[in-house]
Amino acid sequence: RCLLKMVKGNIIVPEDILSFCCNGLQGSTSPPRAREPEEREEAPGAMASPSPARNPTEVQMSQLVLPCHTNHRGELSTGQLLKWIDTAACLSAERHAGCPCVTASMDDIYFEHTISVGQVVNIKAKVNRAFNSSMEVGIQVSYEDLCSGKHCSICKAYATFVAQGPLGSKVRLEPLTPQTEEEKIEYSIAAERRRMRLVHKDTLKDLLTSSPQETERETRDGSGAVPAERTRVESVELVLPPHANHQGNTFGGQIMAWMENVATIAASRLCHAHPTLRAIEMFHFRGPSQVGDRLVLKAIVNNAFKNSMEVGVCAEAYGQEMSISRRHINSAFMTFVVLDQEGHPCTLPMVAPEPGDGERRYREASARKKIRLDRKYVVSCKQTEVPLSVPWDQSNKVYLSYNNVSALKMLVAKANWVLAREKEKVRMYTLEEDKFLSFRIEISVCITASRAFSLLSNLRRRHEWDSHYVSAELVQKVDDDDMIYHVVSQKLRNEKKPQDFVILASRRKPCSKGDPYVVAFRSVTLPTHPARDEFTRGETLCSGFCIWPESKEMSKVAYYNQVMPGYLNYVTTNVAGLSSDICSTFEACEKFLLKNKQDLISQLQD
Repeated sequence: RCLLKMVKGNIIVPEDILSFCCNGLQGSTSPPRAREPEEREEAPGAMASPSPARNPTEVQMSQLVLPCHTNHRGELSTGQLLKWIDTAACLSAERHAGCPCVTASMDDIYFEHTISVGQVVNIKAKVNRAFNSSMEVGIQVSYEDLCSGKHCSICKAYATFVAQGPLGSKVRLEPLTPQTEEEKIEYSIAAERRRMRLVHKDTLKDLLTSSPQETERETRDGSGAVPAERTRVESVELVLPPHANHQGNTFGGQIMAWMENVATIAASRLCHAHPTLRAIEMFHFRGPSQVGDRLVLKAIVNNAFKNSMEVGVCAEAYGQEMSISRRHINSAFMTFVVLDQEGHPCTLPMVAPEPGDGERRYREASARKKIRLDRKYVVSCKQTEVPLSVPWDQSNKVYLSYNNVSALKMLVAKANWVLAREKEKVRMYTLEEDKFLSFRIEISVCITASRAFSLLSNLRRRHEWDSHYVSAELVQKVDDDDMIYHVVSQKLRNEKKPQDFVILASRRKPCSKGDPYVVAFRSVTLPTHPARDEFTRGETLCSGFCIWPESKEMSKVAYYNQVMPGYLNYVTTNVAGLSSDICSTFEACEKFLLKNKQDLISQLQD
């Protein structure tokens, strides 16, 4: 007993454990005695207090890269990394669901660096948001060099998982409650990412419809074009128990690894070198495969650009009976590059597509490249790195709308808002960050949230309560949720000309209970509305309304604005109490809402 009490290193064996051990040796079955209050204090040098509780769905995985995980260059195989990513994400999803989960889709993945043998891969996965029977899992991947202590980000991914009950039935999920500021931001934006996934195919169709049928072929020095048929690869895999989960369904990560393998072979046949996978485009699993299935994997180079190539991969499944038609499991598009010794991309040979389907895949690859660049440029960038007025066109409308709404939701979820002023029912808050000053102004109004949403999302009526607006012309109705306006405002103090704006207004109804109604504004550019001499062209990076129902007849209306330099003096004057113009404008907004609420009631009574 005395020996057990000894301090070894920095660890002290607690007295209750000692008592339990000694009683156990004597054959006693009594539980350890309760610890007295004075025994809770730790001696100097004892173990550090535990870290704060983390997200219960969070899963952390660390894998040492061994030679069996690497390619000929001693770099981690991307297929192996995809298996680890899918496994960690699935474990996180199952923690929340409490039942088996399967991979439904994976968003774009951009691989920033390669990982060498001997380094450690650290993967962190946690559920961002749960919908009815599906959930979004966010995954962060980094590597750690054990010798130098260096840490570096590899990629960030978002996967969608579906919870499955007995016989493959769907399971209704419990909602997730975010705790930290980061979790609240991811939770809020997850609804926008889900919306973007649902319209992904339509975006490609719209672009192909609006673009010329004949794609302009690039001319390149060197040898002639390589027939795409020469890059074709077909391989079969037998699904064994180690490849599947406890329900017998093949792991999504295993299928992705097999697809990456045949895609790499196809890319190598074009360039006669060892290519590096740079990106995987968003894809969906169309159906499951089980233990005993044969998976046929096909790959071909669809198009080769100057420094990169797109490889299309298809996975089909069939059972022992060949007479049964193959089931389409998944299709994916992977972007490869070939790096020289300095790590710079090499010029690739051109591809000559096959007539018919080959020509179609060639055109679609060009369209996907444009969409991929739009998505990476507008969606994946940090908010402060996105130009203010991004050119709007039909192909990037989904991503600009996503950026517009997600920017406002990120601003709403910030935790450091400070009450700056309060005038009667109007409250004004500020948020000071390194690059921006933002303000929020809110008020509770006796009106339904849906009615307030309808009134405030129509910029053509804003002049009725906001004296700064002169007019707002609807330039283009993109769809029911997105519209582009040309807005003319009053002259600012010390300005000689009035300002005008081209604004994208994006509306969103609540995705689930507790979500607000959202109306987001940001500047875009249109070729039909260039800057004109009679106006000073203004820009807005992030502004808009969020409306929360407080009861059946009461709503909290909040306006957010990330202040641009031209308005900084105006805003700070109001924050400091030297002017009440912003508060007065919002009081006028309340009167406008109440007046039009009564107008609606009168119309219904008539």
